[in-house]
Amino acid sequence: MLVAAVLVAAALAWGFWPRPVLIETGEVTRRPLQVTVEEEGRTRVRDRYVLHAPVAGYLRRIELHVGDPAPQGEPLAILDPLRPAVLDPRARAEADARVAGARAALARAEAAARQARAEAELAVEEYRRREDMLARALISRSEFDQARSQMQARAAAQDASRSAIEVARYELEAAQAVLRHYDASGTDAPLETVPVRSPVDGRVLKVVQESAGVVAAGQPLLEVGDPRRLEVEVEVLSRDAVRIDAGGRVLFERWGGADVLEGVVRTVEPTGFTKISALGVEEQRVLVIADIRSAPEAWQRLGDGYRVEAKFIVWESQDALTVPASALFRRAEGWATFVVESGRARLRPVEIGAGSGLLTEVVAGLAAGDVVIVHPDDAVRDGGRVELFRK
Repeated sequence: MLVAAVLVAAALAWGFWPRPVLIETGEVTRRPLQVTVEEEGRTRVRDRYVLHAPVAGYLRRIELHVGDPAPQGEPLAILDPLRPAVLDPRARAEADARVAGARAALARAEAAARQARAEAELAVEEYRRREDMLARALISRSEFDQARSQMQARAAAQDASRSAIEVARYELEAAQAVLRHYDASGTDAPLETVPVRSPVDGRVLKVVQESAGVVAAGQPLLEVGDPRRLEVEVEVLSRDAVRIDAGGRVLFERWGGADVLEGVVRTVEPTGFTKISALGVEEQRVLVIADIRSAPEAWQRLGDGYRVEAKFIVWESQDALTVPASALFRRAEGWATFVVESGRARLRPVEIGAGSGLLTEVVAGLAAGDVVIVHPDDAVRDGGRVELFRK
């Protein structure tokens, strides 16, 4: 019975004896640390030119395709004059009537010119007679001035009649032109064309108007640019954009090539915009423009509108004392962690610096080589026994 009682007591003691808490650990080490902002971006041609129709006209079919060379000064599109409208019987009759009316107006103007010429000649003769009479004191000075004024008025009327003849002739030519050119296929006269030339030595990026047809002045026709001059536009959250500085480093990853491309931030635009995320949440985003600094041979397969992943480096150190971020937790107004010493957990207040998400810089409270508990749960106590969990 005594032996049985001892065994029962031993079993109870063993059952209620505190067991070590199973934990996972990490090590405090010195290593390079980078704090980054990662977002998806896309490439775009830095200097993009949209070619418009300089005048209204009839566009010939554009035979160029996206990617075709566009040498500087080479005509990429040709504009012909607008085609005249074909006249129906009613419009043809109206045009014939306008021609007849223009001929009659010309005849009337010529008759009026002959009358004005006769009156001007008569006024000149009358002026000469009055001039002789004034020299012999047969008339007054007032009568002589009236004759001179009459001569000048008749001369002006004669000039006006000549101008009226010219106007009538132009109106007749305009009326005849409607009949003469109502069908463009019936003329062999060369058409005056307007070429639209490439302003740079690049390639065709987009063909806006490919088919032949009538275009208005200012209508876009093509987009050209040099694909060797690429930049990357990245939409970042506004709270992250305030941490990115112009001139900062940026890395481009997972763009399709094996190498990581180096880049530099050129500008952070000062205005933001609202964008709806995939989850339906409104986000304020800012456009950041970066240039690729790696050798062109490394990214020559990139083109306009290609996807890249941009990693903006906002802080970095080559020898930072780091601890796994999962080992830290809030305690009062600061941060703390559990350090494993001789199989027991010891609470250790720490001061932290920059963090990259997985790693955090330790400013004070830890030393290189310390072993800390990652993901500590409520069972871990200061001074409590712990045991490494082995899978």
